[in-house]
Amino acid sequence: MVMAKKILIVDDEPNIVDILKFNLNKEGYETLDAYDGEEAVRLCNQYEPDLVLLDVMLPKMDGFSVCRKIREKFTMPIIMLTAREDEFDQVLGLELGADDYITKPPSIRVLLSRIKSSLRRTEICERDNEAVTDSDVIQIGKLYIDTKRFEVRRNSEDLHLTIREYELVKFLAEREGQIYTREQLLKEVWGYEFPGDKRTVDVTVARIREKIEDETVDKGKYIHTKRGIGYYIKYITG
Repeated sequence: MVMAKKILIVDDEPNIVDILKFNLNKEGYETLDAYDGEEAVRLCNQYEPDLVLLDVMLPKMDGFSVCRKIREKFTMPIIMLTAREDEFDQVLGLELGADDYITKPPSIRVLLSRIKSSLRRTEICERDNEAVTDSDVIQIGKLYIDTKRFEVRRNSEDLHLTIREYELVKFLAEREGQIYTREQLLKEVWGYEFPGDKRTVDVTVARIREKIEDETVDKGKYIHTKRGIGYYIKYITG
């Protein structure tokens, strides 16, 4: 029997929570709900949900702080709900480890599509537990992208990438040296059209660089920017 995916809804507006619960339950998801940031962190630690829908404006602890706390322990997808199309809110959420964001009040159709896309990628990353062989590991300089364990290591150090970050590194590593535009990366890695939000790629790349590039030894040696075009991965010495 397949277990229902568990989604934690975090919002201080009961009517929003009720609408989201109704539609998610109808789609077969199990739901948990929290009305403040502290409760959200507690439920996340207790139940380890498969995905978190996280409002920005919350009592006791705001959504950004909650996102930061969750990312200290967990890699499940986080979709942030922003009250307005505020670029600062969106970028800050992504910098703290959110995978996606949707403006409130959310379109249920769009929200369900984003949830399914995020969970589908998580399932792909968890499906295969077979023994790792050399052909399952992509090496780029000192980086090792383990496509069976869904890990990225620098030498023997696990870099603790989120699923979205891992998918982006893996996509570029499998095509070493090839340049991809932001639009192409949004389509191939995020899995859906994301018009007008190319900054999402920039923020995610910046976050990955902080994790994979040693500040003193490997700074600027892995993910590169082709000005005016996009990004590519290639280990460049010197």
